[in-house]
Amino acid sequence: MKSKFKDADRQTSFLLPPSIQDWLPTNHLARFVVDIVDQLNLRSLRDSYAGRGSKAYNPEMLVALLFYG
Repeated sequence: MKSKFKDADRQTSFLLPPSIQDWLPTNHLARFVVDIVDQLNLRSLRDSYAGRGSKAYNPEMLVALLFYG
């Protein structure tokens, strides 16, 4: 079954600010958190998603937000 997650595209340029990557210094905590979450195996979160309702947010993005918060 194909999952219906909303993707977190951190490389997308915006109209007003040049890029989200330009907002944060290279040693910012948010970059560290994203790097750590990218190394985690979140397959069980993806597999447990039932796919009902509207598109859900990507589990990697939500875990990174939880860790950073």
